[in-house]
Amino acid sequence: MKKLPWSLLLLLFTVGLLSGCRKDNGGLDETITPVTNLLAPATNIYVRLDPPSNAALTFEWGQARAVDGTLVLYEVVFDKEDGDFSKPLYSTTSGSNGLDTKLVLTHSDLNRIANIAGIKSSAVGKLKWTVNASKGINVVTSPESHLMTLERPAGFATPPAALYLTGSGTEAGTNLAQALKFKSLSAGVFELYTELGPGDVKLVDATTGTPTSYYLDGSKLMEGAQGTSPAATPKVYRMRLDFNNAAATLTEIESVGLWFAPENKVLVDLPYVGKGVWKVENTPLEFHQESWGRDERYKFLFMEKNAAGASSKQYYGSTNSDNQPATASTAAAYYALVPVSDAQYDYSYKFPKEADKKNIDVTVLLQADGPYTHQVVVR
Repeated sequence: MKKLPWSLLLLLFTVGLLSGCRKDNGGLDETITPVTNLLAPATNIYVRLDPPSNAALTFEWGQARAVDGTLVLYEVVFDKEDGDFSKPLYSTTSGSNGLDTKLVLTHSDLNRIANIAGIKSSAVGKLKWTVNASKGINVVTSPESHLMTLERPAGFATPPAALYLTGSGTEAGTNLAQALKFKSLSAGVFELYTELGPGDVKLVDATTGTPTSYYLDGSKLMEGAQGTSPAATPKVYRMRLDFNNAAATLTEIESVGLWFAPENKVLVDLPYVGKGVWKVENTPLEFHQESWGRDERYKFLFMEKNAAGASSKQYYGSTNSDNQPATASTAAAYYALVPVSDAQYDYSYKFPKEADKKNIDVTVLLQADGPYTHQVVVR
């Protein structure tokens, strides 16, 4: 009998092998077993969430098996305590695009999931989690689930990316398109220098469409459209809002003075002219005579009052401990305003030489669209 060529034998063997991996209907066998053991975190764990700390929680589970020996993908699903995972609140694939039997979620992630579940800020609530194993269109939910108790911090799970001020008690009025923009100091932290008066004060995250609204409740930030001004009469404030901790700090700016270092005093107060700007015009200036020459150093003194009614001083000056007199070619960064110490001479600016015995305009600009700064114009 004639022998078959070895290449034909190899082909027949391969066809037979592939046939063994198919069901009777000719499709690939996508049968998988569910995950049967959730390893971590243990059920009934209590987690006090602390998003700013970058703490994290690791979820681990045992492998599921595919009948044909191919890869299985995983996703972790969350539901309410009485849910059945048929419509989970939240789901996410495991590491390595679903191949790992492990998933790391930060406290920020868990805080957002808790928010989706309806657990309020500063409140405690329960969730449960399990793992779905999948291959193709076949998805199998583990018969095991673990409960977890989450304590949410004060603050918002998702702080606004931008923030604006509107309302009848604000400089912008009720026209949303003209709302005043806050300066973003860091993620979820905003600041605005502005005048508040009697009326409504509202915070929004956009100036078009239907923005999310927030309001002040004393020293707390709340979500909602209601909001009343803290000012019975018009006053200028520094509003500093931290959505990470739902905290609001309003500091009244009683005055902004031009501090003349050689005389150790305020030469003149700058009137508030609106929208984060103070300006004095045509004020006389004369440098101070010293044995070594004419002294022209200056900075600014802010008189501030906190919510308890206590007044304090805060100096604003240069980023440099010493400077040269300003000239026409001095860079804009020279005029930047930052909080400085109360040292009489340190971190002062120097007026341009031509300002001696002249009148000057001085402007302080604390606005959201650029660095805090000031201007000096010699008349």
